[in-house]
Amino acid sequence: MPKDVKFSALVDYFRKIAVKHRDIRHTDADKHFYRFEVDEVLSGISGMNYPAMIMEGYRFSFADQKSDNPVKKREGAFILIDHVGDPGDYEKIHQVWDHMEEIGDDILARIKADKKDPASPVRDFDIESVNGQLVATELGNHYGIRYTFSVDCRFTWDVNPEKWMP
Repeated sequence: MPKDVKFSALVDYFRKIAVKHRDIRHTDADKHFYRFEVDEVLSGISGMNYPAMIMEGYRFSFADQKSDNPVKKREGAFILIDHVGDPGDYEKIHQVWDHMEEIGDDILARIKADKKDPASPVRDFDIESVNGQLVATELGNHYGIRYTFSVDCRFTWDVNPEKWMP
């Protein structure tokens, strides 16, 4: 990511993905994008619209790499999820998983294209870090795919004297 991009820019990027993708179609009036931890969403939101895209929070670590190329390594996840009324309808569950995977493929293709813009918050998105895992919850009969990813960006250890009192 460009140095000054924050988590909120990444969340906004994924929200716009949910708005623009024809199968998700998030709007303020017809919400399909959520910014919570998955357990909170699945247990606390009634009337969720499907398919839904859930952006989880992210964690980060630092790699010093012998002090000449420090990196801030961000790891995040999003979930594409749908509802199946009958948890015994395996044909429908498999259709949902197929559909969520198609949407995920579309999103990753969009990210790959958007990486070409140096100002994009996904500029340093590592496509090769992406992993997908099928999701099935007993609570609410939700089925989908959880995608994990990393975004590594250059970081500076330079001290900004304006941030410190003498």
